[in-house]
Amino acid sequence: MPLGFIAVDRDWRITYVNAGGEAVVGRTWDELVGACFWASFPANRDSEAGRVYREVVATGHARTFEVYYPEPFHGWFEVSAVPLGAGLAMYFSEVTARRTAQDRLALLARVGAELTGTLDLPEAVRRIPRLVVPELGEACLLTVVDDDGRPRDLGSWHGDPARRDLLTRYAGVRLPGMPSAAPVMRALAGETVTADGDAVLAAIEDEEAARLYRELGAPAVLAVPLPGRDRVIGALTFLAGNPGSAARVDPLTAREVAGRVGLALDNVRLFARQTQLTEALQRSLLTDPRGSGLGAIEVRYTPAAEAARVGGDWYDAFPQPGGATTLVIGDVVGHDTAAAAAMGQLRSLLRGVAAYSGAGPAEVLRGLDEAMATLGVDTYATVAVARFERTPEEAAAGRTRMCWASAGHFPPLVLDPHGRPVVLPAHPGDLLLGVDPSSVRVESTLVLEAGSTVLLFTDGLVERRGLDLDAGLARLAAVVAELGGRPLDELCDEVIERLVHGHPEDDVALVALRLDR
Repeated sequence: MPLGFIAVDRDWRITYVNAGGEAVVGRTWDELVGACFWASFPANRDSEAGRVYREVVATGHARTFEVYYPEPFHGWFEVSAVPLGAGLAMYFSEVTARRTAQDRLALLARVGAELTGTLDLPEAVRRIPRLVVPELGEACLLTVVDDDGRPRDLGSWHGDPARRDLLTRYAGVRLPGMPSAAPVMRALAGETVTADGDAVLAAIEDEEAARLYRELGAPAVLAVPLPGRDRVIGALTFLAGNPGSAARVDPLTAREVAGRVGLALDNVRLFARQTQLTEALQRSLLTDPRGSGLGAIEVRYTPAAEAARVGGDWYDAFPQPGGATTLVIGDVVGHDTAAAAAMGQLRSLLRGVAAYSGAGPAEVLRGLDEAMATLGVDTYATVAVARFERTPEEAAAGRTRMCWASAGHFPPLVLDPHGRPVVLPAHPGDLLLGVDPSSVRVESTLVLEAGSTVLLFTDGLVERRGLDLDAGLARLAAVVAELGGRPLDELCDEVIERLVHGHPEDDVALVALRLDR
């Protein structure tokens, strides 16, 4: 592209234009020289470029800048404005191609950075149309194909705040009954489609949708498919800007953006599906507790708010030979599918050891540790086991013995029949499972009165980023003491709600027993 040059005098009369200037502006020497600059280029009068020209003349300081010129050029120019006596010299060249390439790379980088910042599908959907407006049009609509094959408009954004609600209403009614020849439907079939406003209106069968589109100015559109790994998962519809706007749709950039958006949304969809499967597996392993002749048992499991933190927390409750009831709480180290699978192995092994041997908690943990080493279960876990039993004489007196042992886990939280916390006897902090199978396990015993409550829980209930663990345990004790008189199911629900508000940072598992009165 040639370098253009135009000179004006103090009265803004054009005094010179070179051949490059003639080529760039598309006018001849005879048309320009002697004419008023503002009359020849009226778009400059109230533009940013015009302001800079007047500033350079007034201050005598040269300026170089880039500016978008609308009619009749529709392009970007680099301009150097230099004082020339009492007038002005302007050197200019079109840089639309360079500016488009720079903007394209910057937009793609921004899209990539934003889309990698979330695995939350609603958040990803919300961000996408905002990312591309106004660079790729005055407005954008995002359509996603549901698992049942139905398209839905899930996101929209207009560069004009006054028209955003109008665009949202249009998005809410445009798809039902849309014929296969419509641009968005063709994009969902894999085509890249451009269409003027009349063609778009002709394809809209819903009267309300057509009315709203006219109110939007009936703009031309570019509809681009969102490619997933094995199918089209949606479409982006870009609404073109008016002729005087810099928001002009670039098909090449639009397709590259759509490719990145499609891959990101497909990743989110696949991740959500994997997480659902993992949680389903985890919940299938956390079966309902076996009934107890000692009292009511309640269990709760709440997965981490971060989907990526599916883990190995588990609870269990089952009878042992001789009439004892055993409660178990455990947490496999890690937060992934492997941790959930290891949890299933440990839960089954522990059940087998306890059911076959009828042993107490310490021996059950020792047997589990030995079994892990023998069978090559290469993981670490914290576990607490509490066994409840009573002789006929103890039952007649309303007493139950709780014998418990821990492999690096929190001790049980106990309330007396009046809902007051019970201080447990000192208990050594034994090693996690998987560290040393020859480790000696010890157990403690506590006699409980009828109506007492015992709560076993995992660390997700009490651990928080930036919060001391002791403070979390103290908070749990205070909440449980306050709620001690509630029915057991209400107590469990309220404890989880108050401590993690239903959105824990880590998985939460809980098992509770209230002895009959």
